[in-house]
Amino acid sequence: MAHALVGYDGPCNQIHGHSYLLEVTVEAQSTHAEGPKMGMAVDFKEVKQAVERSVVAQFDHSFIIRHTPQTEQLIATLKNHFTRIHATEWQPTSENLLSHFAALIGEALPEGVRLHSLRLHETATSCAELVV
Repeated sequence: MAHALVGYDGPCNQIHGHSYLLEVTVEAQSTHAEGPKMGMAVDFKEVKQAVERSVVAQFDHSFIIRHTPQTEQLIATLKNHFTRIHATEWQPTSENLLSHFAALIGEALPEGVRLHSLRLHETATSCAELVV
């Protein structure tokens, strides 16, 4: 995903991209019922599907930027040429992305599964974490 930090006083005010890595931790009660899922709190496949639907499918290979009067024309031009443009009311920092992703993932998780925390790696040496 690419982004730009509008008004930021460093190089991140330019359009640039990251190969983000998102770690998702959930909470649920493990099942004690007999069967192949005995002892599982949740099938990881279900968590992966929820994250894929709610975050990856929307934001992978996309561009996200804060909507301001200064970016309005840029956003309109980009939307005329590309479909994966996200204009937000908030600055697309890792911290704000985590808050947004937490809301999306929380709604997509299976019943009885609660989001515990998210960690978003922007680079190999930079990450932000949100405990819900």
